[in-house]
Amino acid sequence: MNRIKNICCLAFLFLTMLNVHSQNAINNVDANGKKDGLWKGFYPESKRLRYEGTFSHGKEIGEFKFYDDTKAGTVIATRTFNPNDNVAYTVFYDQQKNKVSEGKVVNKLFEGEWKYYHQAATTVMTIENYKNGKLEGLRSVYFPSGKIAEETYYKNNLKSGSSKKYSEKGIVLEEATFKNNQYDGEAIFRDVDNNIVSKGKFLNGKKVGIWQFFENGKLTKEENMSYPKTKNAVKTN
Repeated sequence: MNRIKNICCLAFLFLTMLNVHSQNAINNVDANGKKDGLWKGFYPESKRLRYEGTFSHGKEIGEFKFYDDTKAGTVIATRTFNPNDNVAYTVFYDQQKNKVSEGKVVNKLFEGEWKYYHQAATTVMTIENYKNGKLEGLRSVYFPSGKIAEETYYKNNLKSGSSKKYSEKGIVLEEATFKNNQYDGEAIFRDVDNNIVSKGKFLNGKKVGIWQFFENGKLTKEENMSYPKTKNAVKTN
């Protein structure tokens, strides 16, 4: 009887130590109080797993996974950290495990080229370029067919420079220049048959000077837009 009792006590002690070891295997800190080893975060209300990844003395290393707050616990993002710098290559997913977007994050800010995909597809919808978390340089938009739909340049998160919008047949529907997110400079607008509809000049988002208007490719009207009936700035998307 005593032998059985001793075995039971040893088994209980072993299970207790195993449980303590399991609890201590995650979310530890080093001697300086920095995260070290495997860490897991949980949603405060549901207590479901929110993320998991490994730290080395306060620095993320390798791949981190982020989960949605559902019973399925679907991976909605991954971040793979470069041990030599602060770059984390990040991929976002929808709940059907399709890629939504991907690119680099540096110090928690978007950096360099980012790709966005059409819904539930592998075809690229948009390619953007970032500098310190803001749009900088060319932003390209594509039709599901892969053909170009729009090319616009940005500076400090604002449209700045040339911009073109295309039909899926490759016709340039809009050709303009932007400054501080407003039309500024010469602009030409065409219909889907490649006929010019109107052309003229913008200044700070407003039509100025002589504008020409066409029907079926033929000039029908010229108007000095420096003295229009209304002086509302042309809005952009």
